[in-house]
Amino acid sequence: MTGERSSGYWYSTDRTRRGVAVLNALRDYRAAEAAMRRRTRSAMRMGETDLLAIRFLLKREGEGRAVSPKDLAAHLGISSASTTVLIDRLVRSGHVERRPHPTDRRALVIAPTIASDDEVRATLGEMHRRMIDVAESLEAEEAATVLGFLEQMRDAVDSVSDEGHAAGSGAGAGARVSAIESARSVS
Repeated sequence: MTGERSSGYWYSTDRTRRGVAVLNALRDYRAAEAAMRRRTRSAMRMGETDLLAIRFLLKREGEGRAVSPKDLAAHLGISSASTTVLIDRLVRSGHVERRPHPTDRRALVIAPTIASDDEVRATLGEMHRRMIDVAESLEAEEAATVLGFLEQMRDAVDSVSDEGHAAGSGAGAGARVSAIESARSVS
């Protein structure tokens, strides 16, 4: 959205319109991405954790790396019991399979099925092509600016603790302000 917008409901009024417009555009992108994820989960009849598990398994398979149930649990941040329930559900739906570990005959690995890979490609392929086309349309300098901005925004968000306050002794708040100020000075 490129039109004039409100100043943003949580940004102080002493911020520039450009900075607020960038943060509003970032929020709009996150909302569009969340809506796309809901549509994808609906189309694939999966929950968020299921989709995250499939994505992780496909990525690791593409890297030639085996994934144990423990690896999957650690990646998703869920208990081993929840991981077992998740794997059972994905096996029943035909999205993953348990296979013997390549080097430890006592262990199993979890792998996506070919059908799962095909379904993800059919569901998300066109959107991913459009996204990569947009990203590749950037000049090298523009891409470097976007990457720097997103890394600074990630650091600003990561500086917030579980209690919702800046981590550390005020340094996090400074990092957030610094990231926002840096983003404003980019253009």
